Amino acid sequence: MLELKQEENQLVAMLSGEIDHHRAREIRETIDFAVREQLPPIVILDFRNVTFMDSSGIGLIMGRAHLLEETGGTLEVHHPSAQIRKVMRLSGADRFAVIRNQ
Repeated sequence: MLELKQEENQLVAMLSGEIDHHRAREIRETIDFAVREQLPPIVILDFRNVTFMDSSGIGLIMGRAHLLEETGGTLEVHHPSAQIRKVMRLSGADRFAVIRNQ
């Protein structure tokens, strides 16, 4: 599931459940459309309710980071679990997005 919230100067994508190949594509399309329409300076991917993520999730993060680079924005990932944080760190995704445990 994906819920988008427009907040002051940022777009928050509340993610939940498992992020696999099929879900990542749906999430990507929805977020990309919103980013192109709204041009937010900050996009936050909130992972607090994500239970599983495979390499498709890393692609999701890296692709959104590149899109935001093109539009002049930045990407933040909030509340990833310890396991997902480890996958992000090992893949180098932390070089493309600010990862916050808040």
